[in-house]
Amino acid sequence: MNLKGKKALVTGGSRGIGAAIVRRLAEAGAQVAFTYQHSAEAARQLVDSITPRHDGADAQGAALALQVDSLDAEAVRASVDQAAAHWGGLDILVNNAGVFETKPIGEFTLSDYEWQMGINARAVFAAIRQAANIMNDGGRIINIGSNLAARVPSEGMALYAMSKAAVWGLTKGAARDLGPRGITVNVIQPGSTDTDMNPADGPHADAQRGLRVIADYNTPDEIAQMTLYLASDAARSITGSSFLLDGGANL
Repeated sequence: MNLKGKKALVTGGSRGIGAAIVRRLAEAGAQVAFTYQHSAEAARQLVDSITPRHDGADAQGAALALQVDSLDAEAVRASVDQAAAHWGGLDILVNNAGVFETKPIGEFTLSDYEWQMGINARAVFAAIRQAANIMNDGGRIINIGSNLAARVPSEGMALYAMSKAAVWGLTKGAARDLGPRGITVNVIQPGSTDTDMNPADGPHADAQRGLRVIADYNTPDEIAQMTLYLASDAARSITGSSFLLDGGANL
């Protein structure tokens, strides 16, 4: 799964699943831009940790951090252009940035709706729409969704599930539109994954483990490995597909 010479953009890439994806793509030889909003120090450290892994011509800069508010669709669009301009093209787009909030459906406000749908769904559309205009033929678009797009095991998750279901539908539609150019579009649907957003030792972790056939939480690198595969030439004919990585929670 050699990505040498490929140009990538990962949204929400400074920590957790996003950072693991950035590292895996860079290790495979890609030049990787990633967005972040608040985690400036984490973003700097990630760039510093990646660049020395490359030598020769790549040593000038294997990673690029872009500060972007994913709620601002225009800023998301601009980040796609920035990444492509910096690397001289775009071959891989990974839409990873996301937020999560739970409460009873009657307590959600329209502002809550705009926040979760704006970051989890509208930003994905904005990035894909712009990438469609500039991405090299044969490119790869990988969306990071959630197993909650298809199953909601507890209360309070209506908006989050709605936003991730929207990404699943968008994935299928974009795959249809971009297939003639050899651009694949797929969605990875992780279950509980050990990040600072949902730590494996958190207060709700045991309940989440109880839903899984394989009780252990996912690691961010497991999601990153699947992303790397879908970004590679080995996945040339896979498009419009959803990949559950949730320890059997959706069985």
